[in-house]
Amino acid sequence: MLPSRLLLLLLVVTVVLTLLAEVGDAQRRRRRRRRRRQREGGLGLRREGGVADGRSVRKIRHAKGRRAEFVRRRLANARRRRVEGRVRLVDGRAEWEGNVQIWHAGNWGNICDDEWDEREGEIVCRQLGFPGLKKVTYSGLYGRAKDRYWMDNLFCYGTEKNLTECNFDGWGQHDCEGEEAAGVVCNSHFAATPSTPTLPPRDQPILINKTKLAFILEGKLTLRLVGGRTPQEGRVEVLLPEEDQWGLVCGDGWSLLEAMVVCRQLGYGYAQTAVSTGFFGGNISDVVVSGVKCTGNERLLEHCLHDDLGKVFCPHQEHDANIAGVTCVSKIADLVPDHMELARSAHLEDKQLFFLSCAMEENCLATSAKAAMDSGYGWHLDTRRLLRFTARIINQGDDAFRPFLPKQYWVWHACHMHYHSMEVFAHYDIIDSQGNRVAEGHKASFCLEDNNCLPDVTPFFKCANYGDQGISPGCTDTYAYNIDCQWVDITDLKPGTYTFKLSINPEFKVGEKSFDNNAALCELIYGHQNAWLGNCTLARP
Repeated sequence: MLPSRLLLLLLVVTVVLTLLAEVGDAQRRRRRRRRRRQREGGLGLRREGGVADGRSVRKIRHAKGRRAEFVRRRLANARRRRVEGRVRLVDGRAEWEGNVQIWHAGNWGNICDDEWDEREGEIVCRQLGFPGLKKVTYSGLYGRAKDRYWMDNLFCYGTEKNLTECNFDGWGQHDCEGEEAAGVVCNSHFAATPSTPTLPPRDQPILINKTKLAFILEGKLTLRLVGGRTPQEGRVEVLLPEEDQWGLVCGDGWSLLEAMVVCRQLGYGYAQTAVSTGFFGGNISDVVVSGVKCTGNERLLEHCLHDDLGKVFCPHQEHDANIAGVTCVSKIADLVPDHMELARSAHLEDKQLFFLSCAMEENCLATSAKAAMDSGYGWHLDTRRLLRFTARIINQGDDAFRPFLPKQYWVWHACHMHYHSMEVFAHYDIIDSQGNRVAEGHKASFCLEDNNCLPDVTPFFKCANYGDQGISPGCTDTYAYNIDCQWVDITDLKPGTYTFKLSINPEFKVGEKSFDNNAALCELIYGHQNAWLGNCTLARP
């Protein structure tokens, strides 16, 4: 076809399309004018007491029905949005305190206290309309979890409006017992909001209204284990002075620290597990001691703190009694961090976010890293300053250290290409002179294996190929400084002198001979271009 004919054809098509568009616009204008006249006519008839024709009335009613249905749908969607992720406090003495529950999929569920700290607590109090957070609580302080667990290993940056915006293992995925419910105490509207440190402390809340058992008893407290498969396990029964009848200990808040004292007092060695259950038998009505709290170093249970004695209240579930029990063993692990290797290996590294995708997935960076990523273009060029170090863990006990989770509950990690058997095995913290945490490490998952052993010890545990995990006695598990997340992000830290703290088995979930050597405390001197770590000592997490 000749160019002139093609140009003429295009011109004709353009004119036809323009005419069609103008016709369409004219029709739409006429329809709008007609609807406007009908509305004005209907309004005039109502004002004059007249009646519009049936067709106009039907149109008006149809329009009203559509608007009403639209409003109903919007309100229903809004109600659904408000319900999902709602939180409430239960079993507290007032409306501003209690265990935290969250609404999901039409049911209320609890939140596990793993990784629970003040950032999550602030979000809860903010959601409930309180002016701030007073403190967070652990270990089912307001009673055992009565319903399912919806959230575990919850990690928030503190800027979220709802807990559902935070990172967690997934709805209903958890490894928590009934006594691990997380709670809060919010500031009431009649109290001023206290200032908070830069980062929330990891320590347990201060115990109040507790006294030593020895101060109340007029004599010696006698113990025994009953209902177990061997004499070294069972429910804990106590005989109060001036009583012919044995009583039980409430399992609310019962942990390995209390179990260690029981096993020591009975001469059965070390505490392997501490349970709060009716598995070993017993009647909840026979509970005579509640709220027992020990440091784990007491020689006798009567040297520990308690809430009530005699006829006491012990929260429990209908299908399972909340009775304290223990399992004692003669041999057990004892982990110690190598503080000399920690000091020797510490150094600084600057790295761009582009190379830290796996670290972001495991929350191994500071809050400002997420803000940089959300800022948009050029986020991958943001540089983070990392304090890297090697964590070498020695098992100097006489039995293997094994993860408390069964193998089927281990989590596959695609970045590291192996299964993680413990979600919380170590904490890395930097603390200022006021005792506030100003930076932290978020190494949430670990793979336990025998890296180096004494000459007469054969390595047994290996992470590869879904192998058994643990640390054999006489062996070390080494996390070298070049491993992902083996650092603390100090990008926002000002130069100065601080305390560096590395804590192993910080939540006391696996039994050991002693927890007094599970942390390394070191002096950290941080300059603009270098960092020095030294003067390390061993302590309790």
